[in-house]
Amino acid sequence: MSAMTEREAGSLRHLPAVAAVLATAQATQLQERHGRLATTDAIRQVIDEARELLRASKAAAPGADELAQRAGAVLDGRQAGLRPLFNLTGTVLHTNLGRAVLAEAAIDAAVAAMRHAVALEYDLADGERGERDDHLRELLCGLTGAQDATVVNNNAAAVLLCLNTFALGREAVVSRGELIEIGGAFRMPDIMTRAGAHMVEVGTTNRTHPADYRNALHADTGIVLKVHTSNYRIQGVTAEVAAAELAAIADAAGVPLLNDLGSGSLVDLSRYGLAREPTVREAVAEGARLVTFSGDKLLGGPQAGFIVGDRELIDRINRNPLKRALRVDKLRLAAIEATLRLYRDPDRLAERLPTLRVLARHKGDIEAQAHRLLASMAGRLGEAFTVEVGDCLSQVGSGALPLDTLASAALLIRSRGSQRRLDALAAALRALPRPVIGRIADGALWLDLRCLAEADEAPLLASLAQLDVEGMATHAP
Repeated sequence: MSAMTEREAGSLRHLPAVAAVLATAQATQLQERHGRLATTDAIRQVIDEARELLRASKAAAPGADELAQRAGAVLDGRQAGLRPLFNLTGTVLHTNLGRAVLAEAAIDAAVAAMRHAVALEYDLADGERGERDDHLRELLCGLTGAQDATVVNNNAAAVLLCLNTFALGREAVVSRGELIEIGGAFRMPDIMTRAGAHMVEVGTTNRTHPADYRNALHADTGIVLKVHTSNYRIQGVTAEVAAAELAAIADAAGVPLLNDLGSGSLVDLSRYGLAREPTVREAVAEGARLVTFSGDKLLGGPQAGFIVGDRELIDRINRNPLKRALRVDKLRLAAIEATLRLYRDPDRLAERLPTLRVLARHKGDIEAQAHRLLASMAGRLGEAFTVEVGDCLSQVGSGALPLDTLASAALLIRSRGSQRRLDALAAALRALPRPVIGRIADGALWLDLRCLAEADEAPLLASLAQLDVEGMATHAP
């Protein structure tokens, strides 16, 4: 205190006590919303922050009402969590933004499972214990042509479980060109090691031949793994062994082939104007005894990993103790079942499944939407920015169709000042109560509208109305 000036000490003395802030009307409302303990903690935090600022400057001490308002902002920030946002990045299945948006039928099914007790593992016919996989088995087998099916919490878990079941302490044979790295730096070799398998690489990065597999198979081989390279393509001088031929090689050696399709599609995407991906039914028909694929990518459902294939092998997988650790809960199971049922009506699939509807959206529709929003966007941003409609390319995302893009349209925002002002705008959009996420490239902020439903146009404009454009212009000239 000896080093503190008399003015600074006076300012600190005028700083309201916790009890004084708690007595304000706004703090009373905060206690109703957040509880007394959380509100008191937030008030102590903002008082401590104000004290540090007063010691570092000659500013006047904030009053109790202002401190209560700051505490409210702290509490709102703590509760932000997983809140809805506008994905205008141009990546439809954006891993960091939650991948597939669920169909209304899946949402309704999950809500019903939350509100009520359900027969998760209860056989209503016999009145005895049942199996949770029974809710999906018939659907998955019907849609894929497989003998049996099971489900775990994601596709990496599905591959891990298969490898652990058939190659624990044994060899797993895989082409070098298929040793992929998936999101978050998770690599297929690491998954194989954690599964307890001894990885045997065959071929080279760009060329693998049937003889490479035949020469690697022997009595200690537990499984042959084929990985669909859905997140990259090797071009040029290449060679790979087709799944049907590899299945025959594996069968001749008495070893199961596991075909990991990754993003996995249940329908031929070309009928919707998209690039063709191998379907799960095709992989099963080609002879793979096990096929794994994701639920939250091209399938358009919640996060899940599916394993379909021979009944005997699926039975062995279900007896693996790891299966219980990787199983899905009733909410996800309900949403998966509802999503799969949509595939039984392929004629109306695109209108009911958001992922497919967005992927198949025509550029002309998106461009018309951009022009509808242009004037409102330009008016909101004012003279500090320019806004125009521009052509762009969307991508599927999540490793699906890596070389294929979708013609789209975007609102291009450029700053009349510095790049810092554009960065400030992007940050301000991310800080909105319902954040708006775009991407900055070539000196502009691109808001790709492919994922913006018509019903979300008004909410988007309402969110933009909360932007402090003048503040951005002041702090980022």
